[in-house]
Amino acid sequence: MQRRKIGTSGLEVSAIGFGCMGMSQSYGSPISQDEADRLLARAVDLGVTFFDTAEIYGPYVNEELVGRALKPFRQKVQIATKFGFRIQDGRPRSGVDSRPTNIRKVTEESLKRLGVEVIDLMYQHRVDPNVPMEDVAGAVGDLVKEGKIRYFGMSEAGPTSIRRAHAVHPVSCVESEYSLWTRDPEQEVLPVLRELGIGFVPFSPLGRGFLTGALTDPTAFGERDMRQTMPRFQGEAFGQNLSLVETLKALAASKGHTAGQLALAWLLHQGDDVAPIPGTTKIHRLEENAAAADVRLSAEDLAQIEAAIPESAVAGERYDERTMALVDKG
Repeated sequence: MQRRKIGTSGLEVSAIGFGCMGMSQSYGSPISQDEADRLLARAVDLGVTFFDTAEIYGPYVNEELVGRALKPFRQKVQIATKFGFRIQDGRPRSGVDSRPTNIRKVTEESLKRLGVEVIDLMYQHRVDPNVPMEDVAGAVGDLVKEGKIRYFGMSEAGPTSIRRAHAVHPVSCVESEYSLWTRDPEQEVLPVLRELGIGFVPFSPLGRGFLTGALTDPTAFGERDMRQTMPRFQGEAFGQNLSLVETLKALAASKGHTAGQLALAWLLHQGDDVAPIPGTTKIHRLEENAAAADVRLSAEDLAQIEAAIPESAVAGERYDERTMALVDKG
């Protein structure tokens, strides 16, 4: 698989990474350590070098799964994790916490759970309105100087917050939801990133599985599945969005690809500074996703894909109201 330099800070990763959250939460039952070992070993075999986790995934257990599974390949891979959510008594709590003391605490604990001497990329998971960005970036910068973190990233951050942080310590990349059916970053975030030389990492690049065409029943989500609370996966919105995916599936079949591969290839063609991180717990889906890195699209292909899923036709918000409130608008 080709590698990409995302941004100008020196961070180089596989064109397609791996989002690890679903191994522990949000989309069904967690997988075992043995299953994680096999899955991530196959990812490395396919050329994937960029793996994304966070302390809140579980909480904590995802970092442990990832750290153990990737231990044999440590010199070949980059591991990203995150700080910034409030966790009490081992359970996630509503709210954020990016106080410098917490950033240092989370970093020390994540290093132990991952079993590494340095964290390749540390994201602020969500902007904390109660802590100045200058303090956040300064705290991360201190940890970089101490050799505990290599690169600083931000997640779901707005352009003003990005500029304020970058002025104190270089932001290597920003991670936000971006896909054919979530194109918000195009308006303000991507232009700022390119102005400042910051890379971009789209999470949920397959629309939380929807853009693969595999989800056809809105009542099939289990009680542990976060999609049952998301407006796009409910009622009439689900049906309207499904019709768009059917069009994408037909287009993909005509080109000899799957809908998911076409969706990932479209993202890769948005710029050499873009490295999406699809997640899965299934090896055959992992192989399908990795193969998308070899799909070449013409300008006509890109136009056809965008016509299949026009942003204006997507029904429903991507999060519920409470979760959307945590997305930085600054």
